[in-house]
Amino acid sequence: MDAISEALTLRAGALEVGLAPAIGGSLGVMRWRGIDLMRRLSDDDHDAGNVLGVAMFPMVPYANRIAGNAFDFGARRWQVLPNNPPEKFNVHGSGWKQPWTVARSAAAEITLALEVVAGAEPYSYRAEQVFAVSEEGLGVAMTLINTGPVPMPFGFGLHPWFDRDRDVTLQFSARRFHLEEPDGVSGDPITLPPELDFSKGRPLPDGWRNNDYGGWAGEAAIRFPSRGAGLRIAADPIFKHLMLYADPAKPYFCLEPQTNASGAFARGRWNDPDEGVIVLAPGERARGVVLFRPFALTS
Repeated sequence: MDAISEALTLRAGALEVGLAPAIGGSLGVMRWRGIDLMRRLSDDDHDAGNVLGVAMFPMVPYANRIAGNAFDFGARRWQVLPNNPPEKFNVHGSGWKQPWTVARSAAAEITLALEVVAGAEPYSYRAEQVFAVSEEGLGVAMTLINTGPVPMPFGFGLHPWFDRDRDVTLQFSARRFHLEEPDGVSGDPITLPPELDFSKGRPLPDGWRNNDYGGWAGEAAIRFPSRGAGLRIAADPIFKHLMLYADPAKPYFCLEPQTNASGAFARGRWNDPDEGVIVLAPGERARGVVLFRPFALTS
């Protein structure tokens, strides 16, 4: 199979899923009835270990950018490092930048794991992703454990990439829209205006989007009419936010379920439920499941 080892391929009915654990604990292929429903990892990107070419990678121990590369928590200032040059702010945490290991493997389920010990950055954690397939689709269960000595704020999410077909449409409901500040940082939330509302389904916007939709209802649908297929996303309530990235100059777009609001760590509103930050004491864990269910489109 191109780019992905057969040993790391899961199949159920018409669904085929390939994993690339050494490239950021990523998913490389999601194909249904021979149709790619996420952007496929190419052989060149696989050989180069390019995590920005995968179908989906995990975001841990938080999702999206930390403005200023620092946050204040527990009477201390914690520093993180830029990790995606030329960007100057840390983005998506450390998990996507490291190889994961295969912790368990079965015919329809593979568990990937990552252990991180604090060093230049403040987080010690264990993360797991359980990829399970059935004829209905793919489930990804994410677990995050604070293995450090003090309580810390956490978050996590998934970062899938989709091909930007000319006729692709999105459908999802949310309550708020975060404005974008300089350097890709999410800013203040506003009431969702009709021009930015995808609840009834609409094509991708013609202009730039890099925005967090807060108060996400936990469901989304992507339709690829020219491919005759679509993909439904259903996430546990812990995933309160959905990030939309769409650059009209790029042949792809992203729709990212995540627990914390983008930019939440720099804002420091730790007790605000809308921000979605999860404070874990030493040894505590958080878990959430995202389901990806393919469906056929009728003409």
